[in-house]
Order: sequence, then C-alpha cells, then structure tokens
Amino acid sequence: MSCYPRIYDIVRQIPHGKVATYGQVAELAGLFGKPRVVGYALYRGAPEQEIPWHRVINAKGEVSRSAFRDGSDDLQQLLLESEGIVFELGKLSLAQYRWQPPRSLLAQIQQIPKSDPG
Repeated sequence: MSCYPRIYDIVRQIPHGKVATYGQVAELAGLFGKPRVVGYALYRGAPEQEIPWHRVINAKGEVSRSAFRDGSDDLQQLLLESEGIVFELGKLSLAQYRWQPPRSLLAQIQQIPKSDPG
C-alpha cells in the first residue's frame, strides 16, 4: 500500500496560517528520515486531491525551489502570504508558524508500525 494517502491525510490537517516541514510530515506519516517522499507525494497528487501542499516547506523555513515545478515556487509563497504568513529575506519563522499537531494525531501515529515501508 502506498504511503501517499497517509501523507495527504496529515497535510490536510495543517491549518490555515501554519506550516509543517517535509521532515515533520514524514515523521508524522511514520516515514522517519524520508522527507523527500513527502515532496514526491505532494508534487504528484496534491492539486488533483485538493491538498494544501503549499503549507509544507523545508527545514530552513523556505519554499523549496525546483525547476520541475513550473513556477509554482512563487505561487507557494504567494499562497502562504495570503494566509498571513510573513517572509523575511525568503524565510518564514518556524518558531511562529510551525504547526503543532493535536495529541490525537500523535497518538494515531504511534500506532503505525515502524517497519511499514509505505
């Protein structure tokens, strides 16, 4: 079974005006040390499934830039700014805007087998 549905379920829970890092979403999905899998999942399926992909950023507090995203890097920052997130010199404050998942989600995650490859 693909791990993408788990990733999408987690990203859908990130509230307006908050962000999560790729690594944070990976850990919440039981994919420890695999933040790139989150990036691949969001690149492949987010627009069709109405997932707030724009709320997932890199660990530096930046929008990850890629030539393969056809200009959506700028769109991502614009969407975040429209939610009230402020960027300074291309970065946002993770201390201010990082999403803290509810305890109920953390409890669910603890039940995911660590050996589940996705």
